[in-house]
Amino acid sequence: MAAENQMEKLIVESVMKELARRGLLGGSPAEGESGAKSVPVGSEPTVVCSACSDEEITLPDISEVWVPQPANLEALQAMKKATPARIGLYRAGARPKTGALLRFMADHAVAQDAVFLDVSEEFLKRMNLFSVQTAVKDQDEFLKRPDLGRKLSEEAKKTILEKCKKNVQVQILVVDGLSSTAIEANVPEVLPVLIQGLTAAGIEVGTPFFVKYGRVGVQDQVGMLLNAEVVISLIGERPGLASAESMSAYIIYRPTEKTVEADRTMISNIHRGGTPPAEAGAHLVDLIKQVLAAKASGINLTKA
Repeated sequence: MAAENQMEKLIVESVMKELARRGLLGGSPAEGESGAKSVPVGSEPTVVCSACSDEEITLPDISEVWVPQPANLEALQAMKKATPARIGLYRAGARPKTGALLRFMADHAVAQDAVFLDVSEEFLKRMNLFSVQTAVKDQDEFLKRPDLGRKLSEEAKKTILEKCKKNVQVQILVVDGLSSTAIEANVPEVLPVLIQGLTAAGIEVGTPFFVKYGRVGVQDQVGMLLNAEVVISLIGERPGLASAESMSAYIIYRPTEKTVEADRTMISNIHRGGTPPAEAGAHLVDLIKQVLAAKASGINLTKA
């Protein structure tokens, strides 16, 4: 009975949150978004909806083994410690148990938020990043037309040329990609370490900026536009049910119109449960030094 009540509360909370996001509760969309908060996977599993009540909903903890009388409990526990995958949760007949379903719905909602919510203006202001947009006009087109996410709009090209230094050794981009959550969770730690490390090494760094509706390939156009020796993009990864905060870093040396994916050096899985952000920043500094020394990235870097 308690599980049914919890399910009902979660459904109501989800509907209220969506209505608030669309500005249908009498407030602005921005107010609606701030009224509902979801907690990232891996942290304390609670959801609070101020639009409907102040009561916290505690979601099921799936870190424990739910299998009754398992044949090898130690093996199950060892596997669960090794992966965040949903194993050892048992079932109710052919269906998942209610608790497992609730947690799945909550984690899926967090992943959807990561894709559909924008990186906030407050965040960009705090990180001192100006913003430009690709040739994509809205979120729907961004998801349907990856090719447009690799091209800058004409206005973006003009803004970049006005505000950025040309002929620098390293140009840093922050790109939303498929997870705004990943950007806001990791960039505050990675970006300062990256800039300070490169500057301390005597490497000239250009003016960092943010690209909205961007894909990995947009770094090629930026590199050619500014004649940068190396371009590094910090970009949100496609979110999953285990984490919506994972970010990647793509590095390219002297990109051209003939650049292929094998020319890029990539570090993935940057988040608190993977490579910690501050550690990733230091590692990226060393990697960029190698790229500059070898004058190559990607497969060509491994051959140098």
